[in-house]
Amino acid sequence: MAESDWDTVTVLRKKGSAAQSKSKQAIISAQRKGEDVETSKKWAAGQNKQHLITKNTAKLDRETEELSHQRVPLEVGKVIQQGRQIKGLTQKDLATKINEKPQIIAEYECGKAIPNNQVMGKIERAIGLKLRGKDIGQPLDAVPKKK
Repeated sequence: MAESDWDTVTVLRKKGSAAQSKSKQAIISAQRKGEDVETSKKWAAGQNKQHLITKNTAKLDRETEELSHQRVPLEVGKVIQQGRQIKGLTQKDLATKINEKPQIIAEYECGKAIPNNQVMGKIERAIGLKLRGKDIGQPLDAVPKKK
C-alpha cells in the first residue's frame, strides 16, 4: 500500500485587496500570466438612467404596427370550432385531449393566439381537419402526405 503524508500544511500568503484585483494593471498582469480573467462592462453603472428615453425607444414606439406578432387567422379559428362541434367536443374536452389548457383552445378559436406548430398539429389530429397550408378545413385523410 502507498504511504500517505497526513501532516497538515499551512500556507500563509498575502491576498490582494478587491480594489487591487480590479485595477487595470492587475488585469493586464493576470492576462500576461495566462490566468483566466473575466470582465464585464456595466451599462450606466452608478447612474440613475433607468428611465432615460433613447433614440431606439422612441423609434420602437413609432413602429408598433410593424413589430406585432402574427396571430392565428379567424378562418383557422372557425375551422377548429366547426371540427370540434362535429366531434361533439367542448373546448375543455379538446384541450384535455391534446394536453393543453382550455384557454389555449379559446385563444385559437377567437384568433388571439400566436401560432405554434406543435399545438396546431395536436389540434389537427384531434379534430381530423387540416389547419395549416393551402387546404385549410380539408380532412387530414384527403391531404396527400409528403414522403
